[in-house]
Amino acid sequence: MRVTSHPPQPSDSTPPNDPWTEGPGTLPVPQFAPASAGAKQRAGLGVILALLGCTVVLLGVAWFLSDAFGSGTLLWLGILAMVPLALCLIGLRWVDRWDPEPRVLLALGLLWGAGTSVAGALLIGDVFTELFFDPAGALKMDTFGAVVQAPIVEELVKGAGVLLIFWINRAHFDGPIDGIVYGGMVGAGFAFTENILYFGSSYLSPSAPGELATVFVLRGLFSPFAHVMFTAWTGFALGLCAGRGKRGRWPLYLLLGLIPAMAGHFLWNGGIGIFFTDFLSFYFLLQVPLFIAFIVAVVLLQRAERRLTEQRLADYQNSGWFTAAEVKMFATAPGRRHARRWAAGIGRKRQMKAFTSTAMHLAAVRQRIVASHGTGTDLARETALLHHSHQQRAQLLDGVSPRG
Repeated sequence: MRVTSHPPQPSDSTPPNDPWTEGPGTLPVPQFAPASAGAKQRAGLGVILALLGCTVVLLGVAWFLSDAFGSGTLLWLGILAMVPLALCLIGLRWVDRWDPEPRVLLALGLLWGAGTSVAGALLIGDVFTELFFDPAGALKMDTFGAVVQAPIVEELVKGAGVLLIFWINRAHFDGPIDGIVYGGMVGAGFAFTENILYFGSSYLSPSAPGELATVFVLRGLFSPFAHVMFTAWTGFALGLCAGRGKRGRWPLYLLLGLIPAMAGHFLWNGGIGIFFTDFLSFYFLLQVPLFIAFIVAVVLLQRAERRLTEQRLADYQNSGWFTAAEVKMFATAPGRRHARRWAAGIGRKRQMKAFTSTAMHLAAVRQRIVASHGTGTDLARETALLHHSHQQRAQLLDGVSPRG
């Protein structure tokens, strides 16, 4: 449908009970110079190369595990590990529901965690132990591995994946919630492969299958979100870095994220034996409170993100690009529910989803500009997104006639 200089007026063409209470603004759509296609291609190429590299490494890890456990055993161990992975993905989908991240980048985080992070931990872990383990010291080899090597090495290799997404995903990685989601995906992928290792080791032990059942319950059901929470700290810190426009200071923010990630990992692995004498005390006095605190923190961050979204879209309302009803439709949970129901009722659910996604991208770009760390690319992207939003509104309302 051709985009005119003035967008269509929903008040004249939509059925009763539509989510608009007034027509959109009538500010003419300006001419704009879109961001260069070359920049978009380079970013896309970077993601594709990263995905291919992570896939190759994951296949190598799968071959290693197949050689250790057998292909048939690996298959059903993988199915077993899918249970905690599914719980993690459901939880992360809840965190990411307000402004969903691109699926291809979420897949990149998952692949990095499941393959590259595990391979890195296996390769670097032995070197780390040779360099720092002191057989004459106070820690035994197993204890050293659990409370020193694992927290440091594993969080470093997982954090590298979050940092990779941070650099190749500047258009979407722009706040703490984004960082938590990407860090959580890397952690979920790592936990998936690590669970296969633990399940396989317990399956091959003399006390199997009783030990396998115990390990599955403890790791897969009682604490499936452990690695998600650890690496989420790294993502949270890098999200703050992006949100504050301090990308040049990423080493500092990365360090600030890795410290609590490693500390949480240390507490999780060393809680029993160092701080607690039995599992129930450890679980209910440490693990459960930490998980509750994590959920509360995420909820508070989501509320702050929604308020910021409403503020930034209100800037466009004041300039005539969006109406007050549209801002409510995009930036509040009731408004979104009403809009989705209305769009589904006229067969335009997909168009409404795309329209909302564009508005969310506009809010993020506008925030970077308002915070004085926007770039020339952001200015061009803002103009292009505004133009696109008018086109999407027209497509959403095209051919819709009032009832009665």
